[in-house]
Amino acid sequence: MVRGRLWRATNPALSPEDEAPLVKALMAARREVGRARKAGDREALAAAGQAVEAAKVALGERGPVWWTDGAPDLNRHMARTTPYADWYAGLDPEEA
Repeated sequence: MVRGRLWRATNPALSPEDEAPLVKALMAARREVGRARKAGDREALAAAGQAVEAAKVALGERGPVWWTDGAPDLNRHMARTTPYADWYAGLDPEEA
């Protein structure tokens, strides 16, 4: 959760061997986003954004859900407006 907004976690079923190169690719893509922004290069920025998206989907942070319990995907929803509202209200403000 970031500033009261729910964010999907990485798929816990990924082995460390599978997750590590995906995280490395995500970090490299994020660096490219920064470089492209600084350079004002729209094409490079679009390509870097697509690389970020691909890595996040592969990690399970976006795209099809990785859980199987039927719970809805509440990624990017405000916690206070979801079924997690009571849990969120009970958090220490330092954690929220």
